[in-house]
Amino acid sequence: MKSILFSAAIAAMSLTAAPVIANEAAMAARHGEMRLLAHSLGVLGGMAKGQIEYDKLRAEVAADTLVAVTSIDQSMLWPEGTETGTMEGSSAKPEIWGDKADFTAKWEDLHKAAQTMKTAAGEGQQAIGAAMGDVGGACSACHKVYRVSKN
Repeated sequence: MKSILFSAAIAAMSLTAAPVIANEAAMAARHGEMRLLAHSLGVLGGMAKGQIEYDKLRAEVAADTLVAVTSIDQSMLWPEGTETGTMEGSSAKPEIWGDKADFTAKWEDLHKAAQTMKTAAGEGQQAIGAAMGDVGGACSACHKVYRVSKN
């Protein structure tokens, strides 16, 4: 009888822990995406500003990374219950779940800007600089509405 109760208790705990683990994994995955974006944008931004010498191959790899990351379907990475105040380390505002269509549209805008950057990356420092405005604007448009300010 004790083993049946113990097994039932373990099963119950695993059922309640599963959503928390899934949410933590989703949040870790989206944080990873943001780190990849930031790294690539750091390289491209450095080249645009002349702080990093323009290297066509390196610029193209960074732009390809932007396109690849923004091609990832976001639907599983933003489950409800992963907003700031609910999950430690989250900067996501609850507004994401109030207007999922707008949030998705903003991610698609970032993808379009990344595709423009992919072309610009092979064209030189000035082209990268011009494309950075669209990428930065897409990032900012989403962060203003859906991310808690770090300040």
